[in-house]
Amino acid sequence: MSRSILVAMLVAGTMLSTIGCATKKYVRNQVAPINNKIGELDEITAKNSRDITDVDGKAQQGIQAANQADQKALAAGESADQANQKAAHLGTGLNGLQGTVENLDNFKAVGSTTVQFRPSQWILTKTDQEALDEFAGKITDRRHFIVQVQGFTDSTGSAAYNAQLSRRRADSVIQYLAAKHNIPPFRIYVLGMGDANPVAENKNSAGRAKNRRVEVQLMTNSLESSTSASAKPPSQPQASDDRQ
Repeated sequence: MSRSILVAMLVAGTMLSTIGCATKKYVRNQVAPINNKIGELDEITAKNSRDITDVDGKAQQGIQAANQADQKALAAGESADQANQKAAHLGTGLNGLQGTVENLDNFKAVGSTTVQFRPSQWILTKTDQEALDEFAGKITDRRHFIVQVQGFTDSTGSAAYNAQLSRRRADSVIQYLAAKHNIPPFRIYVLGMGDANPVAENKNSAGRAKNRRVEVQLMTNSLESSTSASAKPPSQPQASDDRQ
């Protein structure tokens, strides 16, 4: 092979190598900006995804907060309704109580009896029952009445014991009147007075015996008598006899 041909081949190879390197460099220069743009787009996309997730989370929190506010408002409304109902019931109860107090002023005692007890006892004897039977007979055909029952003790024993004992004595009277004579319990007012209001001295046995008692009073409404009187037909005047 001649020297001129060899030199030509070397020159051609050098040119091809130079051209190849230039082409690769050109490609890199063209591709690099595109890759950078793609990377920027990926970052923007990721940021947008995070923003969307954050906005969605805040929206869900807002919806939950709104639901909780609605529930609280509903609960507050229900509480207000209940309070109004209670106020209405209270007003009705107060009106009824006022009427009851006013009516109590019209009750007067029309009968009474006293039951005596042995020390530390509250069981009724046959004599006690007979006295209560006679008392209950005064209630026949009455409509507007109450029975006031007050239990008492002597001064023997502690105040707590006497209060309990006096209430037991009063309860025994109430139970007998309700069971034997069908007196409604709501018409009976009971008090356990302990050793209060003694009717005799507690210094001797005779006085203490009088203080161990239950006082029973029949109270009727004074309006009943006036109503009964008004219900009676007026008396007819007697016709005069002209004949002599």
